[in-house]
Amino acid sequence: MANAVSANRAELIAIADSVAKEKLIDRAIVIEAMEEAIQRAAKNRYGAEMDIRAKLDAGSGDLRLWRVVEVVEEVDDLYKQVDLKGAQKLKKDAALGDFLVDPLPPIEFGRIQAQASKQIIFQKVRDAERERQHEEFKDRVGEIITGVVKRVEFGHVVVDLGRAEGVIRRDQQIPREVVRVGDRVRSLILSVRRENRGPQIFLSRAHPDFMKKLFAQEVPEIYDGIIEIKAAARDPGSRAKIGVISRDSSIDPVGACVGMKGSRVQAVVQEMQGEKIDIIPWSPDTATFVVNALQPANVARVVIDEEDDRIEVVVPDDQLSLAIGRRGQNVRLASQLTGKGIDILTETDASEKRQADFVRNSETFQNELDVDETLAQLLVAEGFSELEEVAYVELDELASIEGFDDELAQELQSRAQEALERREDAAREERRALGVEDDLATMPYLTEAMLVTLGKAGIKTLDDLADLATDELVEKRRAEPRRRGEDAPRKPENKGGILGEYGLSDEQGNEIIMAARAHWFEDEAAPAAEVEEDANADSSQ
Repeated sequence: MANAVSANRAELIAIADSVAKEKLIDRAIVIEAMEEAIQRAAKNRYGAEMDIRAKLDAGSGDLRLWRVVEVVEEVDDLYKQVDLKGAQKLKKDAALGDFLVDPLPPIEFGRIQAQASKQIIFQKVRDAERERQHEEFKDRVGEIITGVVKRVEFGHVVVDLGRAEGVIRRDQQIPREVVRVGDRVRSLILSVRRENRGPQIFLSRAHPDFMKKLFAQEVPEIYDGIIEIKAAARDPGSRAKIGVISRDSSIDPVGACVGMKGSRVQAVVQEMQGEKIDIIPWSPDTATFVVNALQPANVARVVIDEEDDRIEVVVPDDQLSLAIGRRGQNVRLASQLTGKGIDILTETDASEKRQADFVRNSETFQNELDVDETLAQLLVAEGFSELEEVAYVELDELASIEGFDDELAQELQSRAQEALERREDAAREERRALGVEDDLATMPYLTEAMLVTLGKAGIKTLDDLADLATDELVEKRRAEPRRRGEDAPRKPENKGGILGEYGLSDEQGNEIIMAARAHWFEDEAAPAAEVEEDANADSSQ
């Protein structure tokens, strides 16, 4: 019998060692799982209401089983309490309030108990394995990893990473790339998430960072930090652009990335299934970088609109299709690379646009300032395009225009201010006709024109305004790059905020909304004040 017990002990320890080694988890976790399984089996044998503990010696395999009871004067729970007389049979000097250990005989595992214990151990080990996987991969986000395709499910590729599995979702695969079970694939660890079914490791072959990491593996100068990839944009499986800069003036960043006879860039292209890569010198000057990003097209002129965060690029007429690219690919990638919206115009388009703007602005000044055509055109030629510019520019600047004097400049400013007041009055009448409450006119930054726009969007009361989020109010509408003159932007990413066209900042939008919500807090405070007044009146009586 002693030999059998010894063999059983040795078997428990051997199982713990084997599982810990196979699953690469701490042996103590396996021992703890075994103790919990034995403890639960003992509760099934002696009573689930008992406070039963089990201890498995990790060295010898000795198993101790006991229940814990509290010494009380009057027993209410037979399973967890014992009176003083009974306690002194277990321990002679037992006193009220003590917790005693009552040893239990070892239990024999039947088929059901063994199966239940097995499930507990498996669950504990599985939890520990998941935790290990999460700890191992959570700090490796952004690394390239190699794995073997295990299976393909609903278009998603499951990759065996050795100690875990990763998933390349359909939208993170290179289009038209065919992978089969058993293929070795390289991919970027995009994210690691802790979920109920275990850590989910999401991989990507379509992310721009995947291309960056591939270049770092092929180009030692990038790995060493001499050359830096400042920006990257991809149309996976078709074309990509990267902007590079060198910290060493003696090293050409483009040449280093291309390599001898294109060897370095070709290694990356092959891994990305033939995706064409444009390597572009990065520049801190936005205009220069945009010109480089639109290669191979030649650019005649660049106009930057800081307010709308867009760039107008003028190209020769014969370069238009090259600048836009097939299905807008070239300008779209250039926009992603630079982070700016880009409008492409031909020189003919630009000339027509300038002429149209000149005529429109001249007519505006003629009508609003009540001046002749020559004077209106002179103002436009000097760079004035809006009434606000004429109304609030320094008087000396206006008077310095050839043919102008202080008296004329002062008269023009006075007329411009009167025109703006007429506009404001007209907008106020329209706002009131729309039913927009006067309370909204007291909000910071809001003009009558903005209030008309709000009214047309159905925002007519303080509560309507207070219910909006900041981005719903002021976010600018972003759109795909387009050629000037098209009827509508291509594939707008979002519709923008209601007042997005007015150039308000997020801080200003937040201030407007908080001001609109102020009356909510006043309404909450009023009943409390009334209750306090009533209480004071009652006490005085």
